[in-house]
Amino acid sequence: MIILTAWIKACNLDQVKEGQLFGFTHNDKKILIANQKGKIHATDLICTHADADLSTGFLSDQGVRCPLHLSVFDLENGKPQNLPAEIPLKVYNVKIDQNEIYVEV
Repeated sequence: MIILTAWIKACNLDQVKEGQLFGFTHNDKKILIANQKGKIHATDLICTHADADLSTGFLSDQGVRCPLHLSVFDLENGKPQNLPAEIPLKVYNVKIDQNEIYVEV
């Protein structure tokens, strides 16, 4: 089975300053861009527990905290750090080219 991936432009780097979250949709994929201490991460935008938009959550050293039930997801591996969330977020590869952020989907 061949799985095709593509790099899509998410946003400009200056749209996601350190400590900020940015959500966007590409076709049917909802993706979260997070700038955690200057490192750009991309995960699913929607919490695996209760369908909350994580771009309205809170970014900390531990990861992104869901605004609804306060589960925290590790941005490196997508794993929830506490209940009620139990299912990890999908994590996407990221590259930065000429001040633009791209995500591999």
